[in-house]
Amino acid sequence: MDHFDQFSRPEEYISPLDKPLRAVIRNWAETEVMPVRRKFDEDWKDHTLIEPAFDKLMGQLGLQKSMFPEECGGWGLARSDSLFRIAYALCEEMGRADTGMAVACGVTFWPLLTILVEPYVNMKLAEEFAPLFCNTKEAVFAANAMTEPQGGSDIENLGLLKGKTIKTTARLDGEEWVINGHKIWPSNSGGVSKLFGVPCTTKPGSGDPDVFAFIFVPADMKGVTQGGPYEKAGMSGDKNGDVWFEEVRVPKRYRAHGPGLDAKAFYQLISFGQVASIGFLTGAMLNLYEKLYEFVSSRTYRNRLLKEDDAIAAVIGRIAGDIDICRILGHEAAMMGDRRNKPYGEPITSEAVVGKIRNIKDFVSDRAVENFGKAMDVMGVYGTDRNWDIEKHWRDIKIIQLWMGGKQLCQMESARYFFNCTTL
Repeated sequence: MDHFDQFSRPEEYISPLDKPLRAVIRNWAETEVMPVRRKFDEDWKDHTLIEPAFDKLMGQLGLQKSMFPEECGGWGLARSDSLFRIAYALCEEMGRADTGMAVACGVTFWPLLTILVEPYVNMKLAEEFAPLFCNTKEAVFAANAMTEPQGGSDIENLGLLKGKTIKTTARLDGEEWVINGHKIWPSNSGGVSKLFGVPCTTKPGSGDPDVFAFIFVPADMKGVTQGGPYEKAGMSGDKNGDVWFEEVRVPKRYRAHGPGLDAKAFYQLISFGQVASIGFLTGAMLNLYEKLYEFVSSRTYRNRLLKEDDAIAAVIGRIAGDIDICRILGHEAAMMGDRRNKPYGEPITSEAVVGKIRNIKDFVSDRAVENFGKAMDVMGVYGTDRNWDIEKHWRDIKIIQLWMGGKQLCQMESARYFFNCTTL
């Protein structure tokens, strides 16, 4: 057992698949990613180093087909009562190696969950899209084309805005949807994605849930344009860019479910995204612990190991305590999501579950950013030395803190639930 496995997790919550899946992902991370990851920053555009590692994980090991039903050639994990807990474990293991790669892999599942997870299953679309992911040994990416230039993460704030600010439109013309709009920053854009899940509206400005539409768009459809990837502070393993839809025509059947149900199926993605984000963060913090342990156990001050100095011990002890608490909270958030097997009695689309999981993500994000800063203080100039990988995680996890509405939307959702706010 690796020494970072000492950190707490509620054993009664652990999925039966936890150990074997973690073992596979950990082996991949330690052989394919961690030895070369500090070179990823220069590979942000071409992915010459990153792409082979993705091919190994998603294509050759088959992770990209894991959510599809067995009868479609997949593993059937979307049907598991432990789906959230399995996803959390996978995200934590990938996040320990590289959070950018972790999110690119995780987001591939994100739009597909709208058609693969009960009670919102569309088997016809599952059967149609499965071969794209299941019949290849190369990595295939999907994207949730959600954020828009003018509204940021307003689309995620369905509890208040109910889709009123969505500018991307879908018009039904016979047996085809005609889509027009501009999306920005989706993970796996920048020329990577083969399939987009597109939140759009059939009546701009309306808050009626019936006009919210979630429509799948293959990236090679006429009228779809992907801009190149942006160079960011971190997250080089995940490409982000602009996507334009200009009179894009897709079959009518590519709408996930239909009026009313699309909004419900989409809203469950919020909790999935937050739980995955917590997994990325705790995974990065586990690697922080590994690096920090090595540093304070091999450097001295006044002829004693750094970890034996009272002032240093106080800091690293608090860091370890925070990691321990955050990992427990991560498993708790995942358990909230596995509604069929939990004591909470609330669906993942309820205001209670959304608010509580967002609250946990906000807390863990803050602890991660703060503790990477503390570790850099302890390590001094070594904390900024790329050879230690601390500064890489530090840049990556700040981006995790900011996405999906950032701190503000997390705090608003929490306040909305706990204080019964009506205007947030």
